[in-house]
Amino acid sequence: MKLDKKDILQALETITVAGEGKNMVESGAIANVVTFADEVIIDLVLHVPAMHIRKRAEDDIKKTILEKVSPEAKITINVKIEAPEKTIAPDKSIPGIKNIIAVASGKGGVGKSTVTANLAVSLSKMGFSVGILDADIYGPSMPIMFDVESAKPLSVEIDGKSKMKPIENYGVKILSIGFFTPPSQAIIWRGPMASKALNQMIFDADWGDLDFLLIDLPPGTGDIHLSIVQALPITGVVVVSTPQAVALADARKGVSMFLSEAINVPVLGIIENMAYFTPAELPENKYYIFGKEGAKNLADDLQVSFLGEVPLVQSVREAGDYGRPAALQSDSIIEDVFNEITRNVVQEVVSRNANLPVTEVVKITTMAGCSSKK
Repeated sequence: MKLDKKDILQALETITVAGEGKNMVESGAIANVVTFADEVIIDLVLHVPAMHIRKRAEDDIKKTILEKVSPEAKITINVKIEAPEKTIAPDKSIPGIKNIIAVASGKGGVGKSTVTANLAVSLSKMGFSVGILDADIYGPSMPIMFDVESAKPLSVEIDGKSKMKPIENYGVKILSIGFFTPPSQAIIWRGPMASKALNQMIFDADWGDLDFLLIDLPPGTGDIHLSIVQALPITGVVVVSTPQAVALADARKGVSMFLSEAINVPVLGIIENMAYFTPAELPENKYYIFGKEGAKNLADDLQVSFLGEVPLVQSVREAGDYGRPAALQSDSIIEDVFNEITRNVVQEVVSRNANLPVTEVVKITTMAGCSSKK
């Protein structure tokens, strides 16, 4: 059969791009339609650089044409991102750092810091230069996890300015508020003080050249998260959750915050921690203590990538407590698990950088969290 351009356009008038009121044709999202017999090529223009919006738009177009025009149509979609012109803002990027990945969780206790530490170690073993900014101001854990509790960052002079030199272990550079306070001392700061401390660790540090800077965020969606997106152009976010319904509900909120129009930071995917338990004496058995595939289902529901699952293994907890991340264990199941997850993260970063423009810092305009991009 021969496809008709008018039929294609009429079908596309029944769908919209997420966040826009007009249909795809009326809004100008459909820039061009070309048909050749049973093939159709569509040029799609989007104004929001979010991966989930792009994927949904492509899926909606294909589904609509197959249902309303022809189930045998061969569809090619060329996507172009045209972000609206904005006032040029000061460059807040850190020279020498290629990718900044925030690791977040909606709920505490899901193993976010453990995942961050092991991702960093796996990236380093793959040959990347890696740093970790421990942004969990009120509960810093990286000094323990990397066995550098007693270390103190030195001051170095870079281009006439005094900078903090990050602590390094296992090939990973680390800065944490835990280096500057006694382990037994509670940090009792209001939001502005915490944000100031974060900015000092970000911009007054000699990070050098890094392929990846991982930011270990605190749980929830609060001041620290807003401070980070105000301070830095985040490449993408990795969300960690257990399969438990309570954790998934909070993880959903976390994803929603980063994908909101106000923040608009790409979500690279979701990692499921404590996915299942396998006892040593029954290596073929899997016990889904916190539920089965909850985070995977959440990723499918939110149309973001599922990056992998980490089993509930005693050695992971012990490794963190002893200050030697489990991913360092050669020829172990955990090493294989984190290698696979890390490869998936790298693949998502490569895809994100190839298809989306650089993330912009956020300018908060109201206490309610409404904001705009600089």
